[in-house]
Amino acid sequence: MSHLSRTTVAVDRSVVASDPRSLPLGSKSLSPLQTVLQYQIDRVEHQVSDDRAQTGVFLIGPLERGQATTLGNSLRRVLMGGLEGSAVTAVRIAGVNHEYATVPGIREDVLDILLNCKQLSVNSRSQELEIGRLVASGPAQVKAKDLQFSSQVQVVDGDRPIATVHEGHNIELEVHVERGVGYRPVDRTSEDIGAIDLLQIDAVFMPVLRVNFTIDETAVAEGGSTRERLRMEIVTDGSITPDDALAEAANQLIELFQPLATVTMVEEEPVEPEPSAEAQIPLEELNLSVRAYNCLKRAQVNSVSDLMGFSYEDLLEIKNFGSKSADEVIEALERIGISIPQSRTSA
Repeated sequence: MSHLSRTTVAVDRSVVASDPRSLPLGSKSLSPLQTVLQYQIDRVEHQVSDDRAQTGVFLIGPLERGQATTLGNSLRRVLMGGLEGSAVTAVRIAGVNHEYATVPGIREDVLDILLNCKQLSVNSRSQELEIGRLVASGPAQVKAKDLQFSSQVQVVDGDRPIATVHEGHNIELEVHVERGVGYRPVDRTSEDIGAIDLLQIDAVFMPVLRVNFTIDETAVAEGGSTRERLRMEIVTDGSITPDDALAEAANQLIELFQPLATVTMVEEEPVEPEPSAEAQIPLEELNLSVRAYNCLKRAQVNSVSDLMGFSYEDLLEIKNFGSKSADEVIEALERIGISIPQSRTSA
C-alpha cells in the first residue's frame, strides 16, 4: 500500500527584531533582513512488505545549499544506530545445553533455531525482561505467532518460522526479549554458569534496517541561489513506522543541539597556589650583608617569595649588585631549601 502525506514546516527568522521575547533562551537578535525559512516534508511512498517490514520515502525541501547534506547525514546516523528497539537476547530449549546440539524429531539444528529466533521482529513496551514460551507437538510448523508473551510484547511478523516438529515429537521453547540500543554482542566471560541451558544471542536492537538519501537541486531562489531537496528512504523491521522513526531521530538531534543554543562561557579565575612557609620569610631574616640587603630593598624585594621570581642573571642586573652579592643570596636561599635558576631560559 502507498500513501501520500504532507507537512509544512516554517521557521520565521524576521520577527525577533521587534519582539526579542519570541527567541529561545540564550539566542541573539537577528537582522530584519533575514527571511522566513520554509520547507515541506512530503511522504510520497509507504509500503508494507509480506514480512511486515515498512518502507517510507520522504521529500524534504526546498533547503539552502548544504542543508540537505547536513540533514541527511545527521538523520541517517541517528536512525541507524541511535533508536531504541527490541530484540531476542536468549533462548532456552528443553533438553539442550549448548548451541551445537540437535533436538530429536526437529528438522532444524539448534543453530538454525537460534538464527530464526534472532531474526524475529518484536516490539516490547516494557523496560524489563519479557519472556515468551511455547510448547508444540508434531507434526507442526512452529511460527513466531505461537510464542505466548505478556500484553507488553507484540510479535510483528507472526508467520516467521522457528522450527519444524516431526510426528511423535515435541519442542518446548523459551525466548527472552529486551529493549536496548544498537548492537550488543554476547559477553561469554560473564555468562551465568548456573543457567547453562540458557543460550545467549547477539542482540540487534536496531529497528531501522536501511536508510538511503539523495539530494536533488530544485528551482533557483531569489538572488540566484540554488535550492536543494532531500529524498530519504527509511526501511524499518515493522516494530516502528518510518514516520515515527524519523520523528524520534529528529527529536534526538534537537536534544543534542539544544544545550549549544543556551551555552554561556564563564571564564574561571585561576587559583593561585598557597605560598610555602619559606616563601613568606621576610628579607631581614636571611642575614644578608648591608650592601646586598639595601640593593634588594631598592629593587622592591621584601621577602623570599619576591626572590623566587628571580634567576641568577636577574640578580646581576640589579643596580650595584655584583656576583659576590648574588652568590651570597644563593647561599642564603639554599640554607632554607630554596634554589633559583641560573638563567631566565631555565626557569
